Amino acid sequence: MIYRVTHSTKYQYKRQVSIAEHAVCLWPRSFSGHHCYWHALEIIPAPSSQHDRVDYFGNRITLFTIQKDHRELVVRSRSEVDVGAEARPWPEGTLAWERVRQALPEDRSPEGLDAYQFVFESPRIRPSPEFAAYAIQSFEPERSLGEALLDLTERIHLDFRFDSKATEVTTPPEEVFRKRRGVCQDFAHVQIACLRSLGLAARYVSGYLRTYPPPGRARLIGADASHAWVSVYSIDGGWLEVDPTNNVKPSNGHITIGWGRDYSDVPPVRGVVLGGGEHTIKVAVDMEATV
Repeated sequence: MIYRVTHSTKYQYKRQVSIAEHAVCLWPRSFSGHHCYWHALEIIPAPSSQHDRVDYFGNRITLFTIQKDHRELVVRSRSEVDVGAEARPWPEGTLAWERVRQALPEDRSPEGLDAYQFVFESPRIRPSPEFAAYAIQSFEPERSLGEALLDLTERIHLDFRFDSKATEVTTPPEEVFRKRRGVCQDFAHVQIACLRSLGLAARYVSGYLRTYPPPGRARLIGADASHAWVSVYSIDGGWLEVDPTNNVKPSNGHITIGWGRDYSDVPPVRGVVLGGGEHTIKVAVDMEATV
């Protein structure tokens, strides 16, 4: 499946901004079965400097500086991505989750060493007995990692309610866990906290999800969405991806932008400005299948 994706972010400031420094993570990743053919970034007003780099996790980041007065900033990303069914393989069987947990600190392979860093606390996610107690209901003794992971994903989907007004981008997972409501970012953080609390390696995945209109209704431009899900490392099956918001294994309807320890590693747009005061943000995503 080939998609053309447009992601537009508009900042409107109450007062003039004289200097702005921003970092953008909107360039889709390329890996087996998931290939970004091209990517273009439009920034208004035009930056005085702009360059790309690859961050610690292998995500492609664009850095730019604006040194002219402005009260509005538009960042528009356009990409074409080919996503095949083989992009996110799921093994027929996996080892018992305790064996995976035990093997993680002993695995000296490049893949194992890379995965092990996702066992620990990160800026927005702290393992705790509370998360472990919730997770262990799915992770019964000697249960396979894949089976337990799918069970935990389903429980979060059933126990938590999607509510875009219940949380903010900075809401900690502990609060989401108490409220039992939030958005995809929140559910991903909660599931990662549960998995790390059991000693498993879990990372945060940022991307897009294709949506479908109701029967008989036309697809609305901008109706698709930024999305977040979870990837868990199995020593015998690689990274296994799950989407707790929708209780599915991500497939060719999911496009990956980047991954990291939590949201703080891969926000779409972040930065600092001089001036501006209060501001509003409007985000629109359009994900069109071309083949």
